[in-house]
Amino acid sequence: MAKIIKEDSALGATIADIDLKQPLDEELTSFIAKALAENEVIFFRNQDITPEQHRAFALNFGQLQSHPVYPTIEGFPEITILENDEKNPSKIEKWHTDMTFKKIPPLGSILLGKIIPEKGGDTLFASLSAAYSDLPEDLKRSLETMIAIHSFEYGFKESLAEPYGREKLAQALIDNPPVEHPVICTHPVTGKKLIYVNGLFTLKIKSLTDSESSELLDFLCDHIKKEKYQCRFSWEINSIAFWDNRSVIHKPDNDYWPQLRRMERITIDNTTPPR
Repeated sequence: MAKIIKEDSALGATIADIDLKQPLDEELTSFIAKALAENEVIFFRNQDITPEQHRAFALNFGQLQSHPVYPTIEGFPEITILENDEKNPSKIEKWHTDMTFKKIPPLGSILLGKIIPEKGGDTLFASLSAAYSDLPEDLKRSLETMIAIHSFEYGFKESLAEPYGREKLAQALIDNPPVEHPVICTHPVTGKKLIYVNGLFTLKIKSLTDSESSELLDFLCDHIKKEKYQCRFSWEINSIAFWDNRSVIHKPDNDYWPQLRRMERITIDNTTPPR
């Protein structure tokens, strides 16, 4: 019988005594979905699953999507390869919520560790709902009416600045114009309010001047990544992290050069926009 072991932190739990090579029944699927919403990120250990099994597990929670930038496993366009070492360092250093440049950002992602450095390479997660709860009441009221602009172009500015970067990403730029999301959203399952901005994709708060927007976004992006809202996941081969993209930010700890780190990720569609 699967059981939940909570992290000693603001978010996160490990689900033990489960074999993800086996199909999930309705009861176990509901158990995992509830654990995800309540704990915001859930972890699994020792899951030596194939790409077929990775995809089958993810399909229990929604339709799957591809990513406009990263390479994928042959025959599995929904499984993104994140492979980095000193010759191919990760360009993602900022805390972020995945793909908020979309009108309907993904529900979550399921990341599988395949090649893990001997030291380093952890992933950090932080709770946007815990961060919201600590805000002063007057600031909460002010933020309730604010709308933020999120931008693919802003988030991938380093890739676009590379030689032929704009040519390579021309279609992605066309497909992903700037979008607007509320600064404060409500989680559709738990009902918890959360701060829905991030330092990677959030370009501006609409109702403010550029300087006012920059000042407020700097404050919020610093606030949501405070250590007291975080948990740190140390990878092992065949570990899995499944995070709720509706309520967390995350970042890799890129401290493992020159070692190689290879991860395989599936991203799950959501059906409703943040609100």
